[in-house]
Amino acid sequence: MCGIAGILGTAGGAHPSPSELAAMIGRLRHRGPDGTGVHVDRRVGLAHSRLSIIDLAGGRQPIANEDETVHVVFNGEIFNYVELREALVRRGHAFRTQSDTEVIVHLYEDHGERFVDHLNGQFAIALWDAKSERLVLARDRTGIRPLFYADRAGRLAFASEVKALFALPWMQRALDRRALAETCTYWAPLAPHTAFEGVLQLPPGHVLVDDMRGRRVERYWDWSFPESHHETQASQAELAERLRDLLVDSVRLQLRSDVPVGAYLSGGLDSAVIAAFARRFNKAPVRTFSLTFEDPEFDESAFQSQLVRHLGTEHTSIRVTGRDIAQAFPRAVAHAESPIVRTAPVPLMLLSGHVREAGYKVVLTGEGADEVFGGYDLFKEARIRRFCARSPGSPGRAKLLERLYPYLKHSPVGAGALGRSFFQADLGDPSAPGFGHLPRWRTTGRIARYFSHATREAVGAWDAVQAVGATLPAEYARWSPLARDQYLEAHTLMTGYLLCSQGDRMAMANSVEGRFPFLDHRVIEFANALPPGMKLRGLSEKFLLREAVRGLVPESIRERTKQPYRAPDSQSFFADGVPVDYVDAMFSGDAIRSAGYFEPTATSRLFEKCRTGRAIGFGDNMAFVAILSTMLLHHQFVRGEAMPEAARALQPLEA
Repeated sequence: MCGIAGILGTAGGAHPSPSELAAMIGRLRHRGPDGTGVHVDRRVGLAHSRLSIIDLAGGRQPIANEDETVHVVFNGEIFNYVELREALVRRGHAFRTQSDTEVIVHLYEDHGERFVDHLNGQFAIALWDAKSERLVLARDRTGIRPLFYADRAGRLAFASEVKALFALPWMQRALDRRALAETCTYWAPLAPHTAFEGVLQLPPGHVLVDDMRGRRVERYWDWSFPESHHETQASQAELAERLRDLLVDSVRLQLRSDVPVGAYLSGGLDSAVIAAFARRFNKAPVRTFSLTFEDPEFDESAFQSQLVRHLGTEHTSIRVTGRDIAQAFPRAVAHAESPIVRTAPVPLMLLSGHVREAGYKVVLTGEGADEVFGGYDLFKEARIRRFCARSPGSPGRAKLLERLYPYLKHSPVGAGALGRSFFQADLGDPSAPGFGHLPRWRTTGRIARYFSHATREAVGAWDAVQAVGATLPAEYARWSPLARDQYLEAHTLMTGYLLCSQGDRMAMANSVEGRFPFLDHRVIEFANALPPGMKLRGLSEKFLLREAVRGLVPESIRERTKQPYRAPDSQSFFADGVPVDYVDAMFSGDAIRSAGYFEPTATSRLFEKCRTGRAIGFGDNMAFVAILSTMLLHHQFVRGEAMPEAARALQPLEA
């Protein structure tokens, strides 16, 4: 795992300088503290900061082909590099290193821009072909590794994180108000947008090519599903066996490393399955890590202990308090580089710090299983809402909603008729794009009530459903309802928030690489081809996955209802009604008015509700966190300021 950066100049314009590249890669030291490398070739410059995991001695980047006409810098891992290398050697390619990076340049020599089709991995790649004067940027299929770019005065700058782009003095710094509205709906900007004006992200499964024919961004892979009512000839037992074999192989490949690999244990099924499979390939006990919370509503330590005993792992955990979250929140926002609507990324950043202190650079996680196998309450909620839409006046159908969210102290369906009426709204067309996501988008969208007049004007007539609808493939309407919901979940919340703000950024804040066996594209393609009932059976989620791992984990874990990972939100920032100092500063009327994103009076009322413990449900909590994180982002990136010294939570971004 690493950080990459670079600049492509115009044929007759300014060429990149070593000092520019050094400034960019200097901002990514947390991604790669083990060394840096730079390559400048006329109008292109490539830079790399290294976190050494494979070929510790010889894997320094940039890496070139045999005649040094193709150079590459790469952030991530190519898990099938051993098999690719063997095939390339048979075709006559000569290798200088044992690294996975080197297979990229030789694959490009053989396959051109389609080299990405052969990769099983998680990656952001920048490749320069000097003969063709071609730059190729590529991002992995599901967006595990980030890649940003911006075009200014004929120069294309790109990097693993936006802060590296802002190391260039000719880059403007401004938050994008339309992207703020997207974040306050989908939890993240909708690709290719980012939180910043003029900065784009390369969407997952895409390549950007810039050569003498111009610049183009093309998709090379996407989630796809069979048409509705598709059935399979294989038996349930056969499918379960095939899934188990795929997961075993995915974990086997993702354990490839020249440094020790650990695993996260949340207490749920997904991480337990990954740790159990990892145990098969380790002679010593698997090293596992977990989070616990002082608030029992969020704590899963009892389940974690049960798994540790069953799997025999060497385990440690860290206990996170609200004070811990408040103190670390500014640093988490600086790494997320986006407004966030929940505090959940912060404990994961603290956990990755614990992993690094334990001497580990790599951890396996269970992320992705819910998107791939239909594990979220959202999918069950959407099924009930579609059922209700067939008979909107049926009280019996609506009461099915009360079976959801059993883990919540204040369940959104626990308010009886009021809760049911919320979820029964917008039942008009169950086949409409976004139907399954409307309750979530409506809840998060309430943050817009706090937007200033200037923000409302900038957002204009933007509509969340229409914006998402414009991104959907032509065949979307022919998929099953569950498939449509899965596709949207994968392309909004998973890629934009879970894998970025809560995933890559929080791990790499402490130079730790997270790996995601459930997001092996072979596993996704297998799961997508399954009939919906093999994923969501009635209101039982991840049906085939549970069948495939029977006997692998304790039955109490295998049958446990999904409990999403969460953390305390607005209450973390107050102690007996007294706010953490930087919170008071960020919510001051002068600060809110000066930044201009939110309306000061409404924001002040929200602050008082949260300070006095009167915040109501997800709506108030998400609004508070969204406003606070936006204000922090404004001060850190637009104004370039560190937080007040008393917070002691963030080093200056210029350091």
